[in-house]
Amino acid sequence: MRFAILGSGAVGGYYGARLAQAGHDVTFIARGAHLAAIRERGLQIKSAALGDFLVHARAEEDTARVGPVDLVLFAVKTYDNPTALPLLAPMLGPSTAVLTVQNGVDSAGDVAAAAGEARTLGGTTYIATALEAPGLIVQTGTHRRIVFGEAFGELPRLSDRVTAIHEAFKGAGIESYPVEDGRVPIWEKFVFLAALAGFTGAARLPIGPVWGDPFIKAQFLSACREIEAVARAEGVPVAPDVVDRIVPYVDAIPGSMRSSLLIDLQQGKRIEVEALQGTVVRRAATLGVPVPIMATLYAVLKPHADGPRSS
Repeated sequence: MRFAILGSGAVGGYYGARLAQAGHDVTFIARGAHLAAIRERGLQIKSAALGDFLVHARAEEDTARVGPVDLVLFAVKTYDNPTALPLLAPMLGPSTAVLTVQNGVDSAGDVAAAAGEARTLGGTTYIATALEAPGLIVQTGTHRRIVFGEAFGELPRLSDRVTAIHEAFKGAGIESYPVEDGRVPIWEKFVFLAALAGFTGAARLPIGPVWGDPFIKAQFLSACREIEAVARAEGVPVAPDVVDRIVPYVDAIPGSMRSSLLIDLQQGKRIEVEALQGTVVRRAATLGVPVPIMATLYAVLKPHADGPRSS
């Protein structure tokens, strides 16, 4: 298959490298020093658990030079959407699909507005990678999971194109899970992620001290239930035990784990507060669902949306 990776950083770059290693035609969309490094030296993946490898593949900044592909993997940070979404158009052909693996629940709608609902697939990913230097991605752990499916039209259905993409992912060593309703895994992850990012970001602490305090833990789970209520009000059939499953999951992860929002906050970068806490508040207001905890977290983090403030 012919792939384009729009957002070739820690997440998109890793999956694109896996696909290129498996023999697929992959073009990385990148810029600056990262683009130059991929062109000059290739894209290097370091993984203590799964092994290191290097791939040499095409890299472009101008998507007009790429042309139509079978699948665009859309993996930019949500705050870059205004500049990234227009880059899709030159890569869209009659049978092109666009799979978004961005954080949050707005992405499928945003992509559909640019590429059309018929082309858009919704998904989410579970992976721990970091762009350590231009052309170098480091993976910690072994997770490399993408859960995805159709996000528009008559649902649930497992389409032929989802099955074909799944086979390509699986053949590239990616843990691929095709589903009949792509909205469900997005929202089920979001129930946890928006609360995790909110609490760790607001506290400026990793998950251990947050989860280890009984009062904060209870508020954390209440925030998850607020998000679950928004999902159900929107008609998304998340699992009945979606919040209950969070407890053993968090119990098992290292206390040093930081959300990506907290990492960005501590590094003085822009944060995805609008795509996480902000969208909960806005959707809840439209639906008449009370979300007092998530609204408070949004208020605390919103001033840092564009990075550190001078005063």
